[in-house]
Amino acid sequence: MPMIDVYAPAGVFNDTYQLARDLATAVMRIEQVPPIAMFRQNTAAFVHELPPGHCSNVDGDEACIRVQVLTNAGALNRDKQIEIVAELTRIAGAAAANASVQPRTWVLLTEAPDGGWGLWGHAHTNADLVGAARKAMAASAKDE
Repeated sequence: MPMIDVYAPAGVFNDTYQLARDLATAVMRIEQVPPIAMFRQNTAAFVHELPPGHCSNVDGDEACIRVQVLTNAGALNRDKQIEIVAELTRIAGAAAANASVQPRTWVLLTEAPDGGWGLWGHAHTNADLVGAARKAMAASAKDE
């Protein structure tokens, strides 16, 4: 149930809503979690558009994108890390009004410590999350 934050100067993206949805969908697919409501409703992306003058690289170029993906500890093995970085860079570049920002797109993968994933008003451990997912999958199977 990753949280994805995208930071870029205002106007970099043509459609921020579609970008957020595409990023969340890609991360959920790559993470390979089942498509149950628990994951669909809690994997989300937030696009933060920065006003002019609030972002710059050393050369003074404001056209930079930062994508930060926060997951629970151990959610992504090395293959998934590589795939997520490549895919989110591709998606952000495709969503940009000017594809030249793709080389200046940074994807940061961050893990919440075990016990540090807050959902439903509770700080869950990884075991808590696995148990909740199993319970939700069992309930979903009964409904089918």
